[in-house]
Amino acid sequence: MGEQPRMTRRPLLAALLGLCALSAPLSRLSAQTADRPFPDRAISLATGYAPGGSTDIAARLLAERLGVHLAGPGGEPARVVVENRPGAAGVVASEWLRRQPADGHTIMLVESGSHGIAPSALVGGTRYDPVKDYTQLAVLGTGPLVIIASPDFPPRDAKSLLAALREAPPESITYASSGVATPNHLASEMLALTLGARFVHVPYRSGGQQVQAIHQGQGQWGVAVLASAAGQIRGGLVRPMALTAPERFPTFPEIPTLAESGLPGFDLQTWNVILGPPDMPPAVVARLNKAINAALGEEAFRNRLIETGVAPWRQANSPADARAFLEREVAKFKDVVQRTGVKLEQ
Repeated sequence: MGEQPRMTRRPLLAALLGLCALSAPLSRLSAQTADRPFPDRAISLATGYAPGGSTDIAARLLAERLGVHLAGPGGEPARVVVENRPGAAGVVASEWLRRQPADGHTIMLVESGSHGIAPSALVGGTRYDPVKDYTQLAVLGTGPLVIIASPDFPPRDAKSLLAALREAPPESITYASSGVATPNHLASEMLALTLGARFVHVPYRSGGQQVQAIHQGQGQWGVAVLASAAGQIRGGLVRPMALTAPERFPTFPEIPTLAESGLPGFDLQTWNVILGPPDMPPAVVARLNKAINAALGEEAFRNRLIETGVAPWRQANSPADARAFLEREVAKFKDVVQRTGVKLEQ
């Protein structure tokens, strides 16, 4: 084998200088990218539900105000677009979110179904960890559930309803829900467990169908999302008995809580949290958190949320606070799922 050719010092030095010349523009480009203002294009605010539902409505209200509070130096509002990705009660969209770029231009309004219930109730679990696989941005609010009864059901108030449910023979009373492993199904089973009772569960495919069934007497009672039942309550088609939240709701101040009605400590409700993909830049997280809290500070925005059945978040709301809230709620729903034995098939 012959002697290998040697590279002299002069050509080697020239080659190194050439590499440095090539890397300089790349370094400048990286610096420019890091310094680029956020947002520099439209933000996608995803939901795991079809248009028209309470989560979608809340997302559209938030998107409007986020755009204002993320305005650029010239005052032009940022473009925030709601992206509906329905499927499996938010599970499909949640799985999609964690794989998106972590630059802040894709975020999601999640709720208790996808991040509180599914990870524990879904047979085989979810492919995502509801806390660890996301960047928590802020809590938007909570949504009370309401116990409603058919007009023909004898109990006329919450205390008499609880007494009737507690004393009824096993499986002699039927309740309707909006589907297996929904928040209102879990709340109904938790109520049964608390009362030491057993009822017949009739699941429907939506909150609207559930409320209609109770109105028609196909279910004697049920736990519904307040936003879904509000119209029928106002119209006298179903009778509101009690809220499962710890406080009364502003648009229905006459409806007592279960705690007021003889079940202290009963607190199970829906909620909405804004999340992003994992490992988002801290500066982007801080900007989004500030914008969300600025929106929540507006009385008009809070009132519009209340009209949709969402109680705006009024407590500390940093990203760390949002993570702590999510950890508590995930643990709460896990306990309820384990105690009630509710399971959800894919």
